[in-house]
Amino acid sequence: MMTFRSFAATSVLALTVYAGPAQAQAPILVTTTADSGAGSLRAALAEAAAMDAPAQIIVTAAGDIAIDETLDYPGTAPLSIFGNGNSVTTAADVTLFSASNGADLTLRALHFAGPGGWSIENRADADGSAGKGIFVDVRDDQTGLVSLVLHDVSVSGVANHGIHVSDCSLADECGGGSGGGGEGSPASILVHLSDVRVEDAGNGKFDADGLRVDERAEGSVTFIAHRSVFTGVGADGVELDEGQAGDVIVEVTASAFNDNGAYCDPDLLASALPDPDEAEYEEGEVAEADIPGPVTGTLDDGCIEREVDLYEDGSVEAYAFGIDLDDGFDVDEAGDGSIHLVMDGSEIARNLDEGLDFDEEGAGGIVVSIVRSTATGNNDDGYKMSEEDAGDVTGTVLGSSAIGNGGVGAVFEEEGAGGVAVTIRDMVSYGNDDGETALEVVQEDDGAGSVDVSGGAMAEATEVEGATLSGL
Repeated sequence: MMTFRSFAATSVLALTVYAGPAQAQAPILVTTTADSGAGSLRAALAEAAAMDAPAQIIVTAAGDIAIDETLDYPGTAPLSIFGNGNSVTTAADVTLFSASNGADLTLRALHFAGPGGWSIENRADADGSAGKGIFVDVRDDQTGLVSLVLHDVSVSGVANHGIHVSDCSLADECGGGSGGGGEGSPASILVHLSDVRVEDAGNGKFDADGLRVDERAEGSVTFIAHRSVFTGVGADGVELDEGQAGDVIVEVTASAFNDNGAYCDPDLLASALPDPDEAEYEEGEVAEADIPGPVTGTLDDGCIEREVDLYEDGSVEAYAFGIDLDDGFDVDEAGDGSIHLVMDGSEIARNLDEGLDFDEEGAGGIVVSIVRSTATGNNDDGYKMSEEDAGDVTGTVLGSSAIGNGGVGAVFEEEGAGGVAVTIRDMVSYGNDDGETALEVVQEDDGAGSVDVSGGAMAEATEVEGATLSGL
């Protein structure tokens, strides 16, 4: 497991190596905003790929670059593109920019805009070809570190993921994280963002995120974001899915994850839920054939979740239906690996499900530090950290707030053999969980638990199970 101290040195080295290597070749200049032809960005990408060596492209032309099909870099060598504040636009439902062979990619001062206007009532192509903003497709045999570095970049108006890095054999069907399905390369993934904005993305397809990273096999995911915003996204503002062996390491400063998760619009779908939408039964009382089946015929049937629990005799213990809403920031880690987070000076507000939703299953734990940050007006929990198997949950919340969330202000739960250690300092919490709960700490199995709370002002109660509480 990588510690934060060792990771800090590693990330600086990684950025030094990948963000700006010395070039033997002269930069390729983009001198026209035409879609193709001499001096165009498309021609520059083809020239860079043919070099089979690290390349730089500098855009000197001013103005928008309107395209009809994807700008693709098929090379495998690192590529840096220095824009001139240009917008790459399209009226078609296509991916705007792709690195189709997993090259390390650096983009600066470029903006990517799809046609916009997407919603569950105006969906993209049903065959799954919905366009993305920026797409990096990792090769099956790739090793080492795959890096995506963006500075002063925006993505908007695309039907599918705003930014997608895929190291998963299931492609767009890889999402979900739980169980770690799919195969991938041995490579790890680094995504480093500064002054990046993703807005109105993922509203034309089910489960399309502002930024999605899918990583399988033994590699890890490192996500660094500074002064970046994810807002108005159909699914999660950011979703990091790490399956099998590897860690998820997150550093977020001065960033925002707001108003995400509403593709499955409750106003349009609530009437499709059965009445009642949940029920419990005694053993032998009801057969599965006698409860409501999967919901069909809606604007998007993928939006309706159905869960059924059975007794050993096959009769129904309980069922529940719900609308699949999404989070501000979602991390799923499955297999041998842990989740590490430092979040400082950031905002998670008005998301249609949780604000932060971090889930870890398998061998590994969760270590989070939330500093000077706010979770406000999310429909469910403000901050939720859940560890399902043998691993510890270590949480530190300093000078942060949870206000007006539909669920608990902050949740730290460990369901297997592991410990929980939570330190809360100067937390402000009110208006959460219908006035019921500010902080919930649970250790459900073998393991020790401790909660230390001091300072701040928490209007609601602190609920503790399987742990000792001090400081209040």
